[in-house]
Amino acid sequence: MNHSDNEHRQPRSLDDQERMIIRALVRDPRLSDNHVGNLTGVPTPTVRRKRKKLEEEGLLNYFCALDMQESGTGTFGARHLYVIKFRIGVTVKQVVDEIKSEPNIRSIFTDLIYESHIAEIEGRVALVMIIEGKNDADIVENVQGKIVPSLRKNHGPDSIEEISTIRLLEPIRIFHNYVPMVNMRHGVLRDEWPKDAIFVG
Repeated sequence: MNHSDNEHRQPRSLDDQERMIIRALVRDPRLSDNHVGNLTGVPTPTVRRKRKKLEEEGLLNYFCALDMQESGTGTFGARHLYVIKFRIGVTVKQVVDEIKSEPNIRSIFTDLIYESHIAEIEGRVALVMIIEGKNDADIVENVQGKIVPSLRKNHGPDSIEEISTIRLLEPIRIFHNYVPMVNMRHGVLRDEWPKDAIFVG
């Protein structure tokens, strides 16, 4: 499903079987259809069909998260939240087109940005990014020396109106359900984490 399909997709409700399937996959996304069926009581062919449909509709996605902080590979020792606000006249379409035109190869954005979003602040388009680096000074250097010049090249030398930043210390909760310091072990939810504590909407 491409970006434009997601933009025009109509919201839909989940049925009870889909909710059970998703709860099992939230607990461990690596589960096979057969295992999901055993855990939920939903017949395996139904699990396979419904899971495939949820994936094709773009409702169900899977990601690989590698911990590159000091608690993991040690590649990065610091993480900052940056808000880069563009001047009036820079449009969402311009920013999206720039992102879409990025070649499918490793770039400075691959190396530096942990997560990013397009936002709107007081009528202006903004980028909200979590940026990783070896230390605080490394992040500042990379933002000012690599990210800002790249954005100015694509949107004009006076395109950035304001930049603000917050130093992030440690993640608490991600994707609604994952609280790494509380309910995760070996990359998945702990077995004892109750089913009714898993939110699927």
